[in-house]
Amino acid sequence: MTDTQAPVQPGTDAPTGTNPLAPAPTGARTAADVVTPELVAQLTKGVVGSGRTANHTPFTGEKLADLPESTPEDVEKAYARARVAQAVWEQTPVRQRAAVLLRFHDLVLARQAEVLDLIQLETGKARLHAHEEVQAVAVAARHYGRMAPRYLKPKRHAGAMPTLTKVTELRHARGVVGQIAPWNYPLELSVGDAIPAFVAGNAVVMKPDTETCLTALWARDLLIEAGLPADVFQVVLGEGPVIGPEVVRHADYVSFTGSTRTGREVAQGAAARLVGVSLELGGKNAMLVLEDADIEKAAAGAVRACFSSAGQLCISIERLYVHESIADAFVERFAARTKAMRLGTSLAYGADMGSLVGERQLETVTKHVDEAVAKGAKVLAGGTARPDIGPYFYEPTILDGVETPMAVCSEETFGPVVSIYRFRTDDEAVALANSTPYGLNASVWTRSAARGRAVAARVRCGTVNVNEGYASAYGSVQSPMGGMKDSGLGRRHGSEGILKYTEAQTIAQQRLLPMAPALGMDDEKYAEFMSRSLRVMKALRLR
Repeated sequence: MTDTQAPVQPGTDAPTGTNPLAPAPTGARTAADVVTPELVAQLTKGVVGSGRTANHTPFTGEKLADLPESTPEDVEKAYARARVAQAVWEQTPVRQRAAVLLRFHDLVLARQAEVLDLIQLETGKARLHAHEEVQAVAVAARHYGRMAPRYLKPKRHAGAMPTLTKVTELRHARGVVGQIAPWNYPLELSVGDAIPAFVAGNAVVMKPDTETCLTALWARDLLIEAGLPADVFQVVLGEGPVIGPEVVRHADYVSFTGSTRTGREVAQGAAARLVGVSLELGGKNAMLVLEDADIEKAAAGAVRACFSSAGQLCISIERLYVHESIADAFVERFAARTKAMRLGTSLAYGADMGSLVGERQLETVTKHVDEAVAKGAKVLAGGTARPDIGPYFYEPTILDGVETPMAVCSEETFGPVVSIYRFRTDDEAVALANSTPYGLNASVWTRSAARGRAVAARVRCGTVNVNEGYASAYGSVQSPMGGMKDSGLGRRHGSEGILKYTEAQTIAQQRLLPMAPALGMDDEKYAEFMSRSLRVMKALRLR
C-alpha cells in the first residue's frame, strides 16, 4: 500500500483501488537513524567480550551494529563480577530493591519510543506487537515492585509442638542466575524474566540472542539508571552452542526460554550440577470455537491470537478447532479479516503484521505450507512469501484440510500459519486440543462464561484464555504462567515467578522442653505422651 492508498482495516472489504496484504506506509526513520555508533557504544560498554560479532534487521537484512562477542573465559569473568556484586546487593533491604523496579517502570513508559524502534528493527515485528512487550515489562515491574516485600518476608509457621516450637521460614537469594533469553520477545523475555530475580537479591548473567541483543542491553542501561548496580546485571553475547553451556555451567539457577530440544539440553546441564531450572519451551496451541461463540468476536480474536508478532510467539495459536455448525460462517469472516491485514516495515503504528525474524524461520514456514498443499491442504488465505516488502515477509496464512501426515499438523511452525479443523462435541474438541505433547497455552470461545471455564479446565495447558487468545492470562501477572508436558518446567509471574529465584530456609527454635524424653520420663512414657499429644492435636484440628 502506498501513502496515498486508504488503509485496509481488518474485518472490512478492501477499498476500491487497494490490495489486501499490501505494504503499510513506510515510516520516516531508518535503522541508521536509530542505531547510531554512539548508542551502540553506550549499550555495549558493559558486555564482557573479547571478540567481534554483528546483528541484522529482518526488515532489509542489513547489518545493524558491530558487537562484542564473548568467549567461555569471558563468561567466567562475568560470573566472577556478578558474584562480588550480588553479595552486596542481597544485603540491600528488599524495599530498596523493589524501588528500583518502580523507577524502571516509569522510565520504560517515558522512553518507550526508543525501545519500540529497537524491538522492531531487531525482530521485524509490527509496532503494536512491539508495544505488547512494553506493556508486559511495565506490568511485571509494577507487580514485583509492589509485591516483592510481601512475597519475600519471613513467614511464621506452626511448630511441631504448639507454643514450644517457634518456626520461621526465610527466603534467601540463590546467588547468580544464568539466563538464556530468546530472540522473539527481546524485551519481555529478557529483562521481564530478570526483574523478579533482581528484586529477590540475585545477580544475573544473561545471554540474549545476538540478533536481538540491543533491546536487552537497552533495558539493562535503563535498570542501571533506575538504581540497579551495574555489575549485578552482566550480559554475554555469542553463539548458543558455544557460550550457552558455559552460562549453565556457572549458574546457581538457570532460566531458559526457547525450543523444547534445547530446553532438554539445558535441563540436563543443570541437573548434572544439582541446580534448579525453569524452562518455557515450545507449543502447538489450540483455539476452540464452540457453537455458541460470537463469530465476529472470535474471528477478530483469532487474527490476534494467530498472527501477533507474525506467529513467532510461544503462546500463539497454530491449531483452530471450530464447531461444524458454525465453521463455514467463522472461516468466511476469519479469512476476510486475514486477507485485509497490512504488512509493513514502518517504525510507526499502522502495520498489522511485520516480518519473520530470518531465513531459518522463513524456510520452516514455507516448507510447512508447501508440504501441506502438496498433500492436499487448501490455502484459504495467504500462503505466499512477500520479498517485495522485505526478505523474510510471509503472508498470514490459513490452511484447511490439514491431516496428520503433514508436518504443519503436529510440529511447531512458529510463524503466521494456522490450520482449521472441525469438531462435533465439546468432548471431541478437548480431546483434539490435548492430542499433542505440548501444553503451553489454549483459547476457548463461547457466550457462556461457565461453559468456557469448564471446558478450559479440561485442557492440559498451563494457561487457558476464555474469549481471548493469550493476552488475558499472560497479562494477569499475579497468576502463574508456564507450560505442562513438553512445554516446560516452572512458572513465571505471581509468587512462583519470584520464589523460584530463592532458597527456602526453615529456622525452628525449641523452647522449655526438648523433642526428647524429659521431666523424668523414660522412653516408653515419652512415646505414650507424644501419642496422646498427637491425638489431641488432631481433635483440636491443628494443622
